[in-house]
Order: sequence, then structure tokens, then C-alpha cells
Amino acid sequence: MIDLYTWTTPNGHKVHIMLEEIGAEYTAHPINIGKGDQFGEDFLKISPNNKIPAIVDSDGPNGKPYSLFESGAILMYLADKSDRLLPKDPVKRYDAIQWLMFQMGGIGPLLGQAHHFNKYAPEKIEYAVKRYGNEANRLYGVLDRRLGQTKFLAGNDYSIADIATWPWLRSAETQGVNIDDYPNVRRWFEMIGDRENVKKGLQVLADHESDLTDEEAFENMFGSRQYERR
Repeated sequence: MIDLYTWTTPNGHKVHIMLEEIGAEYTAHPINIGKGDQFGEDFLKISPNNKIPAIVDSDGPNGKPYSLFESGAILMYLADKSDRLLPKDPVKRYDAIQWLMFQMGGIGPLLGQAHHFNKYAPEKIEYAVKRYGNEANRLYGVLDRRLGQTKFLAGNDYSIADIATWPWLRSAETQGVNIDDYPNVRRWFEMIGDRENVKKGLQVLADHESDLTDEEAFENMFGSRQYERR
């Protein structure tokens, strides 16, 4: 049994989808990031960076409970545990890992900034909107070139690289991107979105979604509470 501590964000959706894809038995525990649940002492014990998602596997290495944070690390752990979605062949394995790292280091942080300055910033900062909008389009271009050569990001097989990247592209418009400008990305995006386990993953905690634009949520997500020493 895996205990999943999560919320309905792209990083949360990655792990929801992965757990559905491998058919794992798990319980989802909502960590409402708008209400500040991520700062709770119990959650910080398993996620010291106060970010979702995190997991506790009751049957971890050597049969002992094991907790893990950081969505990319969780995907790799679950792939190795289930022997699925991360190839054993070294070349194919590192093809998947490098595209996973591309998501972790580029797609997530920079599309997140584009989304933030377009949707959440209390004032319109033209430089930031342009800077991150341009970078978002550059990253979509990298994906489009890659997906013009291969069916999936790591090659011919669906992998954790696709699972990690796909949720971040659900908000193209608020990232300053017209996905129709990237036909290979659109083909891939629609193909992944049609998977039944992807649809199931998106439904995890779907009834818990909340407005992250109210004053309390803004303070917890982007204000001073985020920067308190813990």
C-alpha cells in the first residue's frame, strides 16, 4: 500500500497517473496547498521542502516503510518497483531519464513561471510575461522537434518522461503558447490524453480543487508563509 500526499497540480497529476498506469494500490491524502497544509509538521517529515507530491510506501526497500518526495524521484522509484515505464536497456533507460530531467529542470519551472506571471501575478509585468512566454515557446519547440522524430519523448515506447511532461502542457494558453503552432506536440498530447489511466489520474482528488487566487491561497502559495524558516 502506498500513501500518496498530493494536490491537483501538474506535479501531483504526474504521480496520480503513474500509480494508475502501474496498477498500484494507494490511498490519496489531500494536501490543500491553498490552505497551507504543506506547512504542517507531519507533512514536513516526509516532504522537507514543503512541496507536493510525496509518498510513503509501506513495503519499501528491504520490506520497510519508505518515504519519498520530489515527483521525478517518485516516478523513477515507482518505475523500478513495478519494472514498468523505465527501460532496463542502458541507452533506452537514459533516453527516458534525460527527457524526465528536461521536464524537471525546464518544462516544469519555466512553464510554471509563464503561468504565474500570466495568471497569478498581482500586477502585469510586461518583461516577465514576455521573458517566460518566449521561453515557454522555445521549450514547446524543443518538444515539437523531438516528437517529429519519435512517437514518444524517449523513443518508441511510452515512459515516465511522457507522464512527467504531459500534465504541464494542459495550460498552454496561460503559458502564452498556442499549441496548434506545435503539431507534433498536439499529436502527442492528444494521444497521451486518450489513455484511460491518464483520465483516471486526473480524477484523483478532482472534487477537492479550489480557487488558488483568493487572498489566503495567494499568501500560502506565493506570499510570506512560503518563506518562513521551518
